[in-house]
Amino acid sequence: MRVVVVPVLSDNYAYLLIDDGTKKAACVDPAEAHLVLAKAEEEGVELVAVLTTHHHADHAGGNAEMAQKVPGLTVYGGRLDNVLGCTHPLDHGDHFFIGGIQVRALHTPGHTRGSISYYCVDSGKPEGLVFTGDTLFIAGCGRLFEGTPTDMHNSLVNVLGSLPAETQVFVGHEYTIKSLEFATHVEPANENIKHMVRWAQDQCIQKKFTVPSTLRNEWLINPFMRSGDDAMKSICPGCSPVE
Repeated sequence: MRVVVVPVLSDNYAYLLIDDGTKKAACVDPAEAHLVLAKAEEEGVELVAVLTTHHHADHAGGNAEMAQKVPGLTVYGGRLDNVLGCTHPLDHGDHFFIGGIQVRALHTPGHTRGSISYYCVDSGKPEGLVFTGDTLFIAGCGRLFEGTPTDMHNSLVNVLGSLPAETQVFVGHEYTIKSLEFATHVEPANENIKHMVRWAQDQCIQKKFTVPSTLRNEWLINPFMRSGDDAMKSICPGCSPVE
């Protein structure tokens, strides 16, 4: 299992999920289809599916062109999300394969009502990865357009948070430095955040990606996942983790 990052639009991430054994691949949120198709050709893989995290145009806007250019392409999306060009609507826990890679749909509402994150595991290997769209960002989370704070908290802490700590996290946007600025404001004494800020700034200077993160890292630096941590209680005394 291998992931190739495809930057699209101004700050979006699209991805190729590749099974090198079969040379089959899925693309995740191919908002600019021509860029994703060119990268797939460069990698020498056969595109068999689109994994759409949610219906917003900067994620699903390339689905129609992808389907037109690749006959027989399967387009996945959340059943509640009315994803453009969707051929296979998904519910929480549904699973399918890309070559030898098992992909499991996780319903992660908050940003949109039907948002889906995709948890992927290679056959016979314990390490997995997850594509989170605009639900979980590195050190942050997406805006609440259709869901509630309770929805988002559950998606982050109980759904994504239940995955193994070493799960690699591939997010929908390059918002890392902005998210870390907020995280620093919330927890100015958090040494993990300070270290992450320095690393992210260096990545930016070198024009490198800040993906992937890991869930272990997010539990250390992400204020929206850490809202129930004892270290956060002084920020909002008497508040629940959702508040």
